[in-house]
Parts: sequence; C-alpha cells; structure tokens
Amino acid sequence: MRLRRVLLVVLLVGGFWWVTAHLPEQLGRIDLLNTGGSKSPLTLTEAQAAPAYDSDEQNNIAVYKKALPSVVNITSKSMTFNFFYGQVPQEGQGSGFILDKAGHVLTNFHVIADANRISVRTSDKHDYKATIVGADKVHDLALLQITGQNLQPVTLADSTDLTVGQKVYAIGNPFGLNGTMTRGIISSIRSIRGPEGGPIEDAIQTDAAINPGNSGGPLLNSRGEVIGINTLIASNGVEQSSGIGFAIPINTAKAVLGDLTKYGRVRRPSLGIVSLAIGPDIADQMGLPAESGVLVQKVVPGGAADRAGLHGGNQQAYLGNMAIMMGGDLIVQIDGKEVADTSDIAIIMDKRQPGDTVTVTFYRGRRKMTAKLTLGEGHDVNT
Repeated sequence: MRLRRVLLVVLLVGGFWWVTAHLPEQLGRIDLLNTGGSKSPLTLTEAQAAPAYDSDEQNNIAVYKKALPSVVNITSKSMTFNFFYGQVPQEGQGSGFILDKAGHVLTNFHVIADANRISVRTSDKHDYKATIVGADKVHDLALLQITGQNLQPVTLADSTDLTVGQKVYAIGNPFGLNGTMTRGIISSIRSIRGPEGGPIEDAIQTDAAINPGNSGGPLLNSRGEVIGINTLIASNGVEQSSGIGFAIPINTAKAVLGDLTKYGRVRRPSLGIVSLAIGPDIADQMGLPAESGVLVQKVVPGGAADRAGLHGGNQQAYLGNMAIMMGGDLIVQIDGKEVADTSDIAIIMDKRQPGDTVTVTFYRGRRKMTAKLTLGEGHDVNT
C-alpha cells in the first residue's frame, strides 16, 4: 500500500514537470491563467528607410531653422498692488526677435509695459538682462538691448506689397512654449486699433495660430524673412487663437527705429491743433459747408497751424454736456486725402516727419481755402 502511494506521488510530480517543461514548446505559448491574449503572432510593418520630406515640408523646416536662432522669449516682471498683501510681483511673457549683433531686440510695447525687470532668453537657452532703448506706445513697439555673444539677427523684408493668400509663419512662445511655429496665410490687409488704442495702418490679418505669449514675435514669409510683428488676436473674450490674428507691418517698425535708437521715443509730426471730428448730423446742426471733417477748436501758439494762419473757434457752445468752440476752420483734406475724423489725420501723419510740409484744405465759413503747413513735433496736442 505504501509503495502504491509513493508511485502515485512520483507520477503526479513527473507529470506536472513534463507539462510545464515541454507542452509550451509544442503549442507555441500556453496561457495558463487564461487572460484572453491574442492567439495569433504580432507582425509589424516598418519603414525600410528614413522618410523623405515633400517640398512643402522642406520649406517649413527651412523657415524654422533660419528664423529660430533669432527669436527670443521675453519675461517681464513688475509690481502690482494686492488689497490684502500690498505690492506683489507679477510676471508676464512674450516674444521678440534680434535685429543686429549689437543685441537690439524688437517686441511689443504691451509686453514690457510697467516692467521694472526684463529678461531675454535666446533659443540656445542663454538668459540676458535687457534694458529699454525706446518705446512707441502708439504703434505698440518697444526696442530692447541685450549684451551677448554669437547673436543671430533676423532678415527684414519689405511689407509694402503683401498679398492676401500669401503663406506666412509665426514663431514665438505661446503660453510659454518656446520655439513654437505655426503657419497660415495672409487673410486681409486692414487698418485696426492696436492694444494701446493707436491706429495701425495696413495691419496684417492672418489665420496662423497666435496665442498669448506670441506677442512681439515675428511673422515670416516663405523665405524666413520678417514681414510683421505679431501683436493682437480677435479673441471674442477668450484668450486663445480664434484664427484671426494681427501683425504690425515691419515697414511701420522700420520707420520709427531711428527715432527709438536716437531719442528713446518717436518724434511725431503735429498740425498743432486741438480738434473735434464732425459727422453729418453735427455738420447739419452747425450749418457747416461739408458733411464731415475736423473742426479746429484751438490752434497751439507757435504751432504749425498757427504759423500757417489757421483759425480756432471763437464762440463757446455745448455738444450734449461737452463744451466746444465754434467758428474755427473745418479741415477736409490733407495733401489731397479726405479727412473725416482725427484717425484719418493720424494715418496721414504716420507717413510724415516733423519738418515736412503738407497742404491742408479747409473751409473758413463757406469759403474753401488751402494752406501749406510745416509740421511741428507733437507733444500734448491731439493732432
């Protein structure tokens, strides 16, 4: 009986060893736990060589490689007031690009507004302290400077003849994600109001994704040349891309870089007047000879309009609750361009410099007249 039990144990142990040692080899692999895995072998299809880029991809890559070393991440730090804690630090981020090997960096004014400390990080992860060389709040531009080695400047294009449908690229730091490139087309060329309220003529509208953090970065053409400075998105209350972004044309920046470098500000030409925009309803009430124009409320003593003999108002009246002066000259054209309100004058002045001469067409009473004005430098006057 005892021998029979021993033989039974030997048979059970031997059988278990044979099953675990030999049966998987014969059946391929046995799933002893019955986990439900695949009963067929896994076969992968792999590429035999590195992928070839098509011409469109090659151009994307070329633009990125050319422009990226010139694009920087800008961090601005300022102090803000908190009701409970008093002054607390606040940090903002934006983008910019290097203009020359001397370390001049162009960005948006609103990126560095109110900052007491500005740092710039290049694409090779070097950090530099930046100083403000000059700022143009009206055009939302700021010129910074850093001191560094092997700085790579961008190539600036001419933004005069841009065309709707032209391919464009944006490189910057959206939401702090440095070195991000998006692409799209020019959707329109139109005049808009910038973030600081100033007029931006011929702004570049694009559907390339532009988000917070892209501000101040370059908008590039298909050759990797800068055609604009990304500045604004139409967000409809949501702080993210809606497919409608705007860039300041690079020619606008070129026109003021000399003043920013030399004076730290932009010397703006001025007619030397305090003015009021006139529309059809007001013109009818006042009995003016034109349906629209800019009514001269006051001429600044010694200013361009005063030297040219233009007249301000001499009779006080009220427009609603606002006191105005009637009886002044009504400006309707400057250098043959229609003037309907003060923004039209601002656009015309954008292309002029102090010391330039312009021809102003105006009504004095019912009499249409012209005068040549040598533009002064604007300070606190509105036009």
